[in-house]
Amino acid sequence: MNALIYAIVQTLHTIFTIYIWVVIIAALISFVQPDPRNPIVQILRRLTEPAFSFIRRKLPFVVFSGVDLSPLVIILGLQFIDIFMMRSLIG
Repeated sequence: MNALIYAIVQTLHTIFTIYIWVVIIAALISFVQPDPRNPIVQILRRLTEPAFSFIRRKLPFVVFSGVDLSPLVIILGLQFIDIFMMRSLIG
């Protein structure tokens, strides 16, 4: 049973890490105004925009003077959950 829990935690850790990189890439791409018809841009927007809009709705103060800090909130939240999960479930 311990091996199963370890495998699940490691899989979630990998998924969180990949999503953090997707958020970072989407935030960096937003600075250069890419072509919205580009398939990579469309995939990144589909993966990140629901999370960004959720954070913007629940925490309206993350948009500060036109600067959207929702990617930073998502990254910090995912890292907190990841570290908490790894420490509490693995030991």
